[in-house]
Amino acid sequence: MKAVIFDLDGTLLNTIDDIADSMNSVLAAYGLPQHNVDAYRMFVGDGVANLVIRATKGSTSDRDMLERIENEYRDELLKRQTNKTKPFSGIPELLSTLSERGIKISVLSNKPHDATEEVIAWSFPDISFSAVLGHRPGSQIKPDPSSVFELIDIMGVPPEEVLYIGDTGTDMQTAKAAGLRAIGVLWGNRGRSELEENGAAGFAEHPMDLLKYF
Repeated sequence: MKAVIFDLDGTLLNTIDDIADSMNSVLAAYGLPQHNVDAYRMFVGDGVANLVIRATKGSTSDRDMLERIENEYRDELLKRQTNKTKPFSGIPELLSTLSERGIKISVLSNKPHDATEEVIAWSFPDISFSAVLGHRPGSQIKPDPSSVFELIDIMGVPPEEVLYIGDTGTDMQTAKAAGLRAIGVLWGNRGRSELEENGAAGFAEHPMDLLKYF
């Protein structure tokens, strides 16, 4: 393998506390029920619009309100996303080792693009990424493979030399749709069974375990 595409939340970074705090702050402002962190592990992974739908749990069907909640959550996340977020143990060492070996590294997230770029730059200032993509206006969220193909073009590596690494069924579906081999990480927001059911070709219990796939 000559290149890798990483998911962000639950794969490279433990972001769940800042996500929960950001959304709960907005829900509280609207007088809507809030949720514990574990609930958010099942809410995340499919973009902000889906996060809002899951977090409001039918508390409102007002489209205007849902749109306001979505926009206010984006603003809150930008303010809060470096409060508690940190790389999972072993991730900085993994990225450094891959970089030293000449492996091209990219990130693809369903998180808003500006938030994705900011939190990657803040968390890994010494790592040179080939590209970092979040959800941009007009782009499709995962599991649509369009952004995967975009990253492959940027890295200039044949698809058969690109590994996809993530922590959710959506990530495994994304890799499958793009024709890439997918590896599921077991320290993220979902479990092994979800990864298996969605086509994981292998698993890693610790970040450095991923080196065997290169």
